[in-house]
Amino acid sequence: MLITGVGRLGRDAELRYIPSGTAVANLALAFNYGQKQQDGSRLSQWVDCALWGKQAETLVQYLKRGNQVSITASDPHIEQFTRGDGTVGSKMVANIVHIELIGGQNNEANAGTAQPTQQRPQSQQPAAQNKQDNFDADYYDDIQF
Repeated sequence: MLITGVGRLGRDAELRYIPSGTAVANLALAFNYGQKQQDGSRLSQWVDCALWGKQAETLVQYLKRGNQVSITASDPHIEQFTRGDGTVGSKMVANIVHIELIGGQNNEANAGTAQPTQQRPQSQQPAAQNKQDNFDADYYDDIQF
């Protein structure tokens, strides 16, 4: 079974490597559902997702808390766990098969998180470009699929 949705990252992605050397990035995604409550808030379903391989290594720098992503995930299921106080809880988990970065908290935050490590001197920057334009150009140059 596959699930598809647009969610927001609850924390920065965490990259690690399993013993075989394969990269895995762990993501906590919040998906809104249902109608707005009387106070204007919406209910959220949290899903712990894993992004594997080269995509995990490449995208981890862009997967920051508050950024919005569109995902397709396989193998969604409920896992039980024991909390620190001894009570049993449950959480939804899934493996991401496709991910698209679609937005962030705001344009300033996105422009700041995706700056390349070596920037051109300010005098060489085109005068008409704003930070959002720089983000788009740098984003597509850095990501290899």
